[in-house]
Amino acid sequence: MTDPHRPDFSLAGKTVLVTGASRGIGRAIAQGCWRAGADLVLAVRDTADVADIVREAQADGRRALAVRMDIGDLAKIRSGIAEAHMAMGRIDVLVNNVGIGPEAAAEDVTEADFDMTVNVNLKGTFFMSQTVGRLMIGQGGGRIVNISSQAGTVALRTESVYCMTKAAIDHLTRCLAFEWAAHKINVNSVAPTFIWTDGTRPYLSEARNHANVLRHIPLGRIGEPIDVVGAVIFLASPAASLVTGANLLIDGGWSLG
Repeated sequence: MTDPHRPDFSLAGKTVLVTGASRGIGRAIAQGCWRAGADLVLAVRDTADVADIVREAQADGRRALAVRMDIGDLAKIRSGIAEAHMAMGRIDVLVNNVGIGPEAAAEDVTEADFDMTVNVNLKGTFFMSQTVGRLMIGQGGGRIVNISSQAGTVALRTESVYCMTKAAIDHLTRCLAFEWAAHKINVNSVAPTFIWTDGTRPYLSEARNHANVLRHIPLGRIGEPIDVVGAVIFLASPAASLVTGANLLIDGGWSLG
């Protein structure tokens, strides 16, 4: 029975689809969601990379499925989602986590890197949202959480194209939230700062880089994956039922400067 005096952060009975769940923030989000009660669909390039998460979730009584998907290929997005929907019956929460950001000074950006970044970060996020959104409209509602970045709010050297795509994702979030509110689909984004992951550790472990990053963060620490997981679970849960079109910065105050 729902307690009107206690926020409900449970994902019990919900099916959550996470893209890019094989490593880093995506892996942490997937693990956090099944621990919050959700069934899982893990959209990845190689299903072997998430076999351990599938086993752990299933051992805990959750339904879990890994599907092959290339976020830069619309046909593969649609076939992967169709496979997931057939197996699970519904998708209640979509977490658009996949993103790339080749570094280059603006004057040195190549057309190939530009096209690749826009294709994955923007086209992929849009068509993942569209394809799952159609299912959510049919089932009477759902939640979409886009993993953005502080780069959509602050300027970062050598990251012009990445920053551009993340700013676009923030506004796409607002547009979809506005358009799909009538269908009871909440659309929000979270925007992390630098987070300790296997991918960022080599860079952040260098003393000069570590000090430079901390110089921008008023709270004085680099983020951990759990900092992002908590925000995603909140936005996916009943506790956030009146939240839509928001971009939650998880940046330790970087954007305040």
